[in-house]
Amino acid sequence: MESTKIDLSTKTEAEDGKVYFSYEDIHSAVESMVPSLAEFKPTVIIAIGGGGFIPARILRTQLKVPILAISLELYDDETNTTREQVKCLQWFNTSAGPGALVDGGNVLIVDEVDDTRTTLQYCVEELLRKCKPAKVGVVVVHNKLKEKRGTLPENVEYFAGQDVPDKWNCYPWDAAAYGRDIQGHEAISRKCSS
Repeated sequence: MESTKIDLSTKTEAEDGKVYFSYEDIHSAVESMVPSLAEFKPTVIIAIGGGGFIPARILRTQLKVPILAISLELYDDETNTTREQVKCLQWFNTSAGPGALVDGGNVLIVDEVDDTRTTLQYCVEELLRKCKPAKVGVVVVHNKLKEKRGTLPENVEYFAGQDVPDKWNCYPWDAAAYGRDIQGHEAISRKCSS
């Protein structure tokens, strides 16, 4: 399938200093990784909720593998601050269904952004502690160009749809969190693209 990739490197900040990404931006960035991810031959996707859910669903259509959902929190929504440690709210069951594909399988962990890498490190460490996958890959829509607090093992493959500056990213699924409806969010995203 041929895609028209949007050059996200031209995104500029909105008046509030944040960068707004549209659903089209996200879809294009995710789709750009599909050929490399197909070569990885994943057997299952682990979506880190909430930001990894939509990118994982886009990948599921292209790669035709099941999705497992986990919920990890690094940011405290009540205080708008970063926690000292990642909080695990939900993990998956490996005894049946798609969870049984993890041991011995090629696992892709999907999130929307690699900011500090703390959440990704936690997820990979938990996965390797609890399971025995053959291969692990980490997929992010956006990799922020900055020094990372967390690290990933050398044998973990890393895929990023787009490298972006270290700015506050606003994603369409979080429009309400920024006091906007989706139409308002998409309008600001278009302004960030011009």
